[in-house]
Amino acid sequence: MVYITNWQQFQEAAESLYKKSPVKTRYCVKWRASEGHLVLKITDDNTCIKYKTHSSIFLNRFEALNLNLMKQIQNKRATPVDSPSIQSGVIEGVSTIVSASATLASGITTTNTSSATAGIKKKKPKKKK
Repeated sequence: MVYITNWQQFQEAAESLYKKSPVKTRYCVKWRASEGHLVLKITDDNTCIKYKTHSSIFLNRFEALNLNLMKQIQNKRATPVDSPSIQSGVIEGVSTIVSASATLASGITTTNTSSATAGIKKKKPKKKK
């Protein structure tokens, strides 16, 4: 296990390790509250790299690395957007977008109203003296 002291080197090594063997790579985050240390570990059973910090400055960098690795792990590719064709002055697909947003909005309002009524509790009666 190698502790890397420079964040930029750790980030580059972590991303290259994942690109080298995405199936075997594991990513572990540990918080040691007693010591106040955040330990990041990335391994593929052959190579293991670690980064340890106690500074809160690195939390934003940690979030950026975490989001970047999660995007790569999801393995989703952006779907190409076709240009909409225009027929008789109306763009195709607008009606489906409007109807989809209307159903989404109606689903949101019904969900909010039902959850608001479910949270009301009856008042307890006053105790007798």
